[in-house]
Amino acid sequence: MKIGIEIHQRLDTAKLFCNCPSALAGENAKPESVLTRRLHPVLSELGETDEASQAEFAKDRSFEYHTFKNNCLVEADEEPPGLLCADALKIGLQMAIELNATPVSEVHIMRKMVIDGSNTSGFQRTAIVAVNGHLDSSKGSIGIPLIAIEEESAGIISSADGKAIYSLDRLGIPLIEITTTPDIKDGAHLCEVAEKIGLMLRATGKVARGLGTIRQDVNISTEGGARVELKGAQDLKMLPQYVENEVARQLLLIKLLNELRTRKALPIKEHMVEFSDVFRQTKPGLISAGIKNGSAVLGQKLPEHEGLLGMELQPGKRYGTELSDYAKKAGVKGIIHSDEELDKYGISKDEERAVRDALGAWENDSFVLIVAPIEQAKRAMGFVLERANMDFVPGETRRANPDATSTFMRPLPGRARLYPETDVPPIQVTKELIASVERAESLEDKKAKLEKMLNKEMAGRMLKSRHLHLFEKLVEAGTDPMLAATTLEDTVVSLRREGVEFSDLEKALAELFGEFQSGSFVKAAIPEVLKGMAKGARVDAVLKVYRLQKISGQALEAIAMEMDYDMKAIMQKYRLQVDAQDVAAVIKEGKKEQGKDFI
Repeated sequence: MKIGIEIHQRLDTAKLFCNCPSALAGENAKPESVLTRRLHPVLSELGETDEASQAEFAKDRSFEYHTFKNNCLVEADEEPPGLLCADALKIGLQMAIELNATPVSEVHIMRKMVIDGSNTSGFQRTAIVAVNGHLDSSKGSIGIPLIAIEEESAGIISSADGKAIYSLDRLGIPLIEITTTPDIKDGAHLCEVAEKIGLMLRATGKVARGLGTIRQDVNISTEGGARVELKGAQDLKMLPQYVENEVARQLLLIKLLNELRTRKALPIKEHMVEFSDVFRQTKPGLISAGIKNGSAVLGQKLPEHEGLLGMELQPGKRYGTELSDYAKKAGVKGIIHSDEELDKYGISKDEERAVRDALGAWENDSFVLIVAPIEQAKRAMGFVLERANMDFVPGETRRANPDATSTFMRPLPGRARLYPETDVPPIQVTKELIASVERAESLEDKKAKLEKMLNKEMAGRMLKSRHLHLFEKLVEAGTDPMLAATTLEDTVVSLRREGVEFSDLEKALAELFGEFQSGSFVKAAIPEVLKGMAKGARVDAVLKVYRLQKISGQALEAIAMEMDYDMKAIMQKYRLQVDAQDVAAVIKEGKKEQGKDFI
């Protein structure tokens, strides 16, 4: 087994080839305009055609793009790109230094063909910044062959019926891509490497924070199998499960292939038969609905495949699912196959018998049906046969699903998708440029610094936190380190679980702790104050409306006297307005004046 990882992290700078801000429009933002495109592959610099791009082109889709205030003509592909963002390049060089990599002498921007609609131009711009680095880990040194800067893709909104809709607010945000060699030993080691690189990126204080700002693509291969790239594995804790499921999938495919060879089931000859007339009077369901809408029902025999299409390769996914995923390259919704319960599609025993007779599919044979317009159905069945005739485990790009399974996306891309960017000049990486790059604080130094401010447990949490940079800003502004850490890691997390969100957390906490340092309220009131601030109110207004102003001095003395210096009773009634130490001091002084001992 071999494992490698590619980490893509958004950078906190302007966009890569224009001066637009790298800010998302927001979930409910209305687009300023809508663009429509169709994309097609082109030849590479070497005159080759990329297989992955051809597969996307076969889907025959159109693309709609929504633009927002942070978009310009560059994202719309109506204007040439500007110069590469200098800040993004410096961050790339900074990480090169941290990862012991050698910066290139000249940064050349390349076009990487991507025609799934995620770029208006049909390609993503990318630039290699450094090569031949390494990272130390508990199980040996891991090579870092490549560090690159590239454009973030557009965000998918929806995809159905031959049309995909994208949002352009994300397009062009700089990403740093860090690639490892396939020297990672297992799933736990993969987590360690991914986490360490992520911590090093956050330690720079120059990367974007929040859900979706960092993504991992995991490359996995097994002996007798093939390299598979799992795209978009976001949850570090699930990485071992992705590895386990992919290795199991490949081993089961090897077992399946051995069975197919034993049965002499390959190759499969194309013999498509249309069955629209057979199913004209079928029970209501997918087939009858398709026929009413003008679709055809196309069938193909898979000789000696009986029972194999239902073989489970991943939890809830079978070999028939693999064939169906390939059929979807033609834009169909899927396939029907004979290892399923056919009555759920409204197929009767007589109709099944008619299909088998026409195809010559006997006792040990299977068949596949596709419901779609006839030409589309033929393309889809062609893809099914392409996959079914593979006498090997195919190398693929697969989408990482939230349940740790994966779904076929397209063949692995190759060198044919790259060609030079002619609109952006190369950038020389001079000694002066490298000297101007700010060195990041090492993880060891960062950890030691945190442990001086916090206890060991909280220091470890803070080191891994996506709020690390914000914590450092708050402490620098005078906030008590432990209070800042517990607010970020406990209070804010707890409030988010209750559905309390902040449009600008940094601004809210800066105001909160500024008021706290002036003595306006006590620590216990912080969660309630934050709830009010999340609704858009200022701290002073929240304190006034919810009566959370701090009680001290003569007012506290009067309360203590009125409640007979009962600490428990005072704290129960005024917990959000008094400081426990202040109450204890007032009670001690009050009882002293009364000639009573204070315990």
